[in-house]
Amino acid sequence: MALASRAGHRVVLVCATRGEQGEPQEGVLAKGERLWDRRIIELAAAAAILGGDEPRLLGYEDSGMMGEPTNDNPACFWQADHDEATARLAQILREVDADVLTIYDEHGGYGHPDHIRVHTVGMAAAHTVGITNVFEATMNRDRLNEMMQAARDAGEDIDDIDRSEFGTAEANIAYGVDVSAVVGLKKDAIMAHRSQVGPDSFFLTMPDDMFALAFGMEWFNIAGKSDTGGPDTIELLPGLM
Repeated sequence: MALASRAGHRVVLVCATRGEQGEPQEGVLAKGERLWDRRIIELAAAAAILGGDEPRLLGYEDSGMMGEPTNDNPACFWQADHDEATARLAQILREVDADVLTIYDEHGGYGHPDHIRVHTVGMAAAHTVGITNVFEATMNRDRLNEMMQAARDAGEDIDDIDRSEFGTAEANIAYGVDVSAVVGLKKDAIMAHRSQVGPDSFFLTMPDDMFALAFGMEWFNIAGKSDTGGPDTIELLPGLM
């Protein structure tokens, strides 16, 4: 987002929900303040740091993690009528005259139900509007596993979550985008979400050089394709060059 904005492109962030199911950091919310009110403010601040427009919202509620009772909320994105959600996103894409759309990969990065719906609704909306430049943001599974193992070897207390299905194997990733020139903005944007990121978060305690190593590359698939033979490293996504 920051690289595209710096190159003179309009960047519009669309969010399906307001993140109502997030876990607020202690002492951040004012008395009587609703979490989603704060998260909308934080979202706008983060988008501005990255050079984006005021974020657009599809108007659905947060579904929570997969398997949680909140998945059954009729107002949540996971339960949304697919055609209606597609129409809402398509209308925004028309309004901003979008020529590139970035969505999550088909399993939402790590299986979050709202991320999965972003993928399916995004694919449908792109088809409806006629956008052919559709890219799936993903994680490099191989590098993630390497970083987790290195942290364990260094004595870090790393959880035992099964990450075997996180992201995409490197051999199947199409593009690696070098964002090291703006990785400081990425950290600032993360820090803007104070209701979600506490002072002891690894995002904030990680030394700058380690943060750049971990988050200085972003990974993308070509929507609907796999087995690409491994990522090409490019400065900006096709369509933004």
